[in-house]
Amino acid sequence: MSSLSRRAFFTRTAGGLGAAGLALCSAGGGVNGCAVKPKRPNILLAISDDQSWLHTGALGCRAVHTPAFDRIAAEGVFCSNIFCAAPQCSPNRASLLTGRHLWQNEEAGTHASSFPRHLMVYPDLLEKAGYAVGFTGKPWGPGDWQVSGWLRNPAGNEFNQVKTAAVPSSGIARDDYAANFKLFLARKERNRPFCFWYGCKEPHRDYEKGSGLKAGKKLEQVQVPPFLPDTDAVRSDLLDYLLEIEWFDRHLAAMMNLLAERGELDDTLIIVTSDNGMPFPRAKANLYEYGVHLPLAVRYPAAVPSGRRIDDLISFVDLAPTLLQAAGLAAPGMMTGRSFWPLLTADQSGILDSSRDHVLFGRERHTHARPDNLGYPSRAIRTHQYLYIWNMKPARWPAGDPPGFYDVDASPSKEDILEHRGQGPSAGFFALAFGMRSEEELYDVAVDPACLNNLAQMESHASIRQALRAKLESRLRMQGDPRMKGSEIFDSYPRYSPMRMEFPGFKEQNEYNSRYYG
Repeated sequence: MSSLSRRAFFTRTAGGLGAAGLALCSAGGGVNGCAVKPKRPNILLAISDDQSWLHTGALGCRAVHTPAFDRIAAEGVFCSNIFCAAPQCSPNRASLLTGRHLWQNEEAGTHASSFPRHLMVYPDLLEKAGYAVGFTGKPWGPGDWQVSGWLRNPAGNEFNQVKTAAVPSSGIARDDYAANFKLFLARKERNRPFCFWYGCKEPHRDYEKGSGLKAGKKLEQVQVPPFLPDTDAVRSDLLDYLLEIEWFDRHLAAMMNLLAERGELDDTLIIVTSDNGMPFPRAKANLYEYGVHLPLAVRYPAAVPSGRRIDDLISFVDLAPTLLQAAGLAAPGMMTGRSFWPLLTADQSGILDSSRDHVLFGRERHTHARPDNLGYPSRAIRTHQYLYIWNMKPARWPAGDPPGFYDVDASPSKEDILEHRGQGPSAGFFALAFGMRSEEELYDVAVDPACLNNLAQMESHASIRQALRAKLESRLRMQGDPRMKGSEIFDSYPRYSPMRMEFPGFKEQNEYNSRYYG
């Protein structure tokens, strides 16, 4: 889309467009709970790995080319306010699968642990209702699903057999995602509906340094977030990141072409998003906007009117019940998320449901970044205007203990900040990325999306802070967050990824830390 058509697309209301009237029923009567069964949509869920919400062509990012995402947003719905349940891969992917917040998912609520077998996941429910389910690329993970008794990854059956010999840079995985999707389609029964998880491993680090420049991108095209130093090293790092988003989009386009060739494109509900924010300091593994605010576009001509923008607050825990409702199934009671299918099938733009006035998210342990394998437990509530963060253990280093600060992925941007912490243009960014934080943080994200001005201690915002804290605590208690009962059980859960021997205290891979259990 041109910049003019983008503006028109995102500001107009799709008047005159009606929902296609897809019949939806509870699971009570047969597969769909209906006497007359409607055609059930195929489902293609496309998830990039570590992409913040701003970095698509549809939102005007000049340095990235995402024609597939832009097409889906134009021919379907662009959702401007979706937030992950946790700003890390495996806990947020678990919440996507279960429709439950991280504090309700036990071991699966922390990074690189296990996935309790008793947790119900939407691919299993769809499969029982007749869907073929599969994935390519990165499913739920990192972590160990087998140790809990799963016979396959909770995301479905694996299709990663086909590899590609040519990739744009050495940092990109060799998985041929589109070819693996084609293999999945070839192996399923022709008339059987499918639910497929396209889990691109990009733009997760590592990147080939300078790959964006080598591909022809320009430093001046980049808009550097205000919490990062505006240096050539950081700009080049951002170009490398954007190049890998394009690889995700390229395979998505190939999948759409494949569906079109089969005559199934318009029969497929396509949802495109990411798992958490960009892998840069103060973004990924943080509860700030660039860590939790994600892209989301949805296309399904049979029921989703096109050319609209929805601004309601949506959580990743809402995805599972939405997919189930789209397939004509009722979400099980253990799912705490709420379907936003009614928003998708409406014919208006803007804020459609006034009851969606907040979303919750949080984090526990990320990597092994502190003595005793401790995490940095935090919880947050986000409204349309404010973000309130409760750092439950403010005496701990939020980005991991110095000097490694391992909760921040290694990168040229991280090196730039650490090497120039006391001098030059990077001098003032060290505290933002790595410094200690207060117990409470409050940001007016409507005017401060970079989350630089903490309003928590300002008297003018005391009533807002208190109200958000009270609502957050109330929801956490209602949802059974162990932290609200004084439990430190999240610090006991095993880590199945490598441990760092330089830290004192508990560092036994694959083992529970009994000191914090219970």
